[in-house]
Amino acid sequence: MIEYPVDQLPQLINDLLQCETHTQKSQLLADAQLNLSTEHLSLLFEAIPKEQRLEIWQLLDKDTQHEIFVTLSDDSCLWLLQTLDDSEAYALLDEVNVEELLELEEVIPERFVDYAKKQLDEAQTKQYDLAQQYPPEQLGHWVGFDFLKITEKATIAGVKKLLHKGLPQYSEVVYLVSRQGSLIGELAVNDLIKANEGDNLLALANYDFSSLHADDDLYEAAEVVIHSEKMAMPVVNTDNKLVGRLTISSAYELRQEIADEAAAKAGGLREDEDLFASVRKSAKNRGIWLGINLATAFLASWFIGLFGATIEQVVALAVLMPVVASMGGIAGSQTLTVIVRGLALGQVTDSNRNALLKKELRVGAVNGLVWALVIGALTFVWFSDIMLSITITVAILLNLVAASLAGVVIPSILDKMKIDPALSGSVILTTVTDIVGFVTFLGLGSLLLL
Repeated sequence: MIEYPVDQLPQLINDLLQCETHTQKSQLLADAQLNLSTEHLSLLFEAIPKEQRLEIWQLLDKDTQHEIFVTLSDDSCLWLLQTLDDSEAYALLDEVNVEELLELEEVIPERFVDYAKKQLDEAQTKQYDLAQQYPPEQLGHWVGFDFLKITEKATIAGVKKLLHKGLPQYSEVVYLVSRQGSLIGELAVNDLIKANEGDNLLALANYDFSSLHADDDLYEAAEVVIHSEKMAMPVVNTDNKLVGRLTISSAYELRQEIADEAAAKAGGLREDEDLFASVRKSAKNRGIWLGINLATAFLASWFIGLFGATIEQVVALAVLMPVVASMGGIAGSQTLTVIVRGLALGQVTDSNRNALLKKELRVGAVNGLVWALVIGALTFVWFSDIMLSITITVAILLNLVAASLAGVVIPSILDKMKIDPALSGSVILTTVTDIVGFVTFLGLGSLLLL
């Protein structure tokens, strides 16, 4: 059996993409399912170009398919449901639990949500309905339901029998509630294990405890748990009734979500963008930020224009140069962010790099054409010079395509040289886009305007 440790994920991606037979791919995936975690199998699946993903998917075990499905990014999850036959898509939803459904319902079409809701048992349906009482930004929408609780009437012997059946993960305490469901105390698991059957249960309880509220901000609650030094904290509603808990594991996942989202937004991206998202979707996601950047770039140009009287024959070129450079810089940084993230996760390899490059060049061409025309039109309105408009239109288009090329090539080269592309990639990228932008713009200006 070929083993694929996590640090060899890029090699496995290469092997899969270079396989010439269905049998070889099947064997590689069988080995991978034995040696890789669900998380890394998901990364593997999302590193495969979309035209080859369905074949890879069909070679996975049914259990693995479900495990991967609920961990995929939003884009990949939606793509999969829309690509599979309805019968296969519905089968994936048969085993979805309430917490997974709450994650999926914001992504998948309503008909799939309705089907998955019908598969929940009575207890999970109640939990789902409870979560719907709170918006997604509040803790109550995402509380965990895997905890132990007992009433005041319980005995030490009864609780010990309950403990012998097994404890949910991250359980340090058993919650003590009234017959009406109000949280009144906590009992440490260690104290319960050591207690004698004749001891007073209520005397063992801790009544001085901290809890979270279901209407708390989700991410603020996560920070409270992280700093509490506890494995989990109970969550109560406005009536002090116990509705769930937030574990330390979930809290750190929420913190990481914020970090990932911030890093993605820095490049004008969605945090969950698929490595092989469609050109249209990628262009749309990034085009909005190009528009925002355009506004700031024209503002800088306006200030330069205040001193235009001191510039001789090429005043318009000097005024518009920051627009060309800035648009190339932001487009390149968007591509750079996607590639650096893919390299960090082991998703970018020699075998899929060319496919990624082609996709990014198409994104650059789409956004380049759209924004080149917009900028060309604004330039004509500003200066009433058709040749100047043509000059900047062509320069913007070429610079955005060059920026996409540089955004893929530069981090790949730096990675092969064992230089961290996250630290140095943006500096080199900015230099490249500035040089290409200025040479192209001023060169065309010299040919067409002088």
